[in-house]
Amino acid sequence: MAVENSSNPILVENIRGEIVESFHRGSFCVVDEHGEVIWSVGDIEQVSFPRSALKYFQHIPFLLSGGFDAMGFTERELAIMCASHNGEDMHLEVVNAVLRKISLNADHLKCGKQQPTLKKDFVALIKANHEPSCMHNNCSGKHAGFLAHCVNSQLSIHDYLSPNHPLHTAIKEITALFYEMDASKLAMGVDGCSAPIFGMPLRNQALAYKNLVAPMPWKNDALTQICNRIVKAVTKYPELVAGTKRYCTDLMKVTQGRIVGKTGADGVYCLSIPLKKWGIAIKIDDGKMGPQYQVAQEILLKLDLLTNDEAKQLESHWHCDNKNFAGNHVGYSASVPQVPPTMIQLV
Repeated sequence: MAVENSSNPILVENIRGEIVESFHRGSFCVVDEHGEVIWSVGDIEQVSFPRSALKYFQHIPFLLSGGFDAMGFTERELAIMCASHNGEDMHLEVVNAVLRKISLNADHLKCGKQQPTLKKDFVALIKANHEPSCMHNNCSGKHAGFLAHCVNSQLSIHDYLSPNHPLHTAIKEITALFYEMDASKLAMGVDGCSAPIFGMPLRNQALAYKNLVAPMPWKNDALTQICNRIVKAVTKYPELVAGTKRYCTDLMKVTQGRIVGKTGADGVYCLSIPLKKWGIAIKIDDGKMGPQYQVAQEILLKLDLLTNDEAKQLESHWHCDNKNFAGNHVGYSASVPQVPPTMIQLV
């Protein structure tokens, strides 16, 4: 059944000459440390899948089990488990390190083959007469983490992507907890990497990213420590979470961990603001990848969460120049300015 979302406002415009050639509608939601919506645009109750923005939560069961530490995994390996990476050499190296520790290899990954994100890496494969593999899949780190959990807990690995597998039962429980949903109300689907994925309203996606960095009554010491470890790992090794020329990496590197971000396929972007204990979720209706970063940048600028120097370093993700094949400037794409409510306390 089609979702009617034409009421959502235009968030990004593509300009050619002086004409708006195309545009992207969407919605976003900002919640404070109490879970109150302090700024929203569009339909924040519209149900969607967080896609890869769920990754920061999918490995909490493994950490809770004690298996992550028992098997000697590192912060770098935690970062790659949470990644949607480019398939660069640095990413393959860490995924391989995870697989070696559990005595498995790329043949055990069921995420599917995917070409590297960067053209130079794909060309290098072709020149070497190699084909893209499951290792290059942007979710290979997540799948290696899934397999590590299964090996440590003595769970079957041949069907580790089954929705009924104990691994995904545990992930569903954690998802319901952090996204503040009744588990039975979570929408079910299959992600691009063949893993089970859960869907919920955009408001709940913002709540989850707030809950990642905010103290909650249901967070015991162990769960709080695990959330802190995830945030520390992805902000310490942002280059592993995404890679070269990627917004997640650039944002967390430039802000030195003051802002935590994670992309999701089909136009999703989620952020945690640790100092304020805020959560932010963005969804671009048409699923185009790229506009969500422009919207994220617009939100961060309007909420005064970036310094002038940080904003300048990230400007290419906000105001994108459009050049044709001859290298001539023919237009640009930019977020449509949004005005936050005056009652938001920026200090």
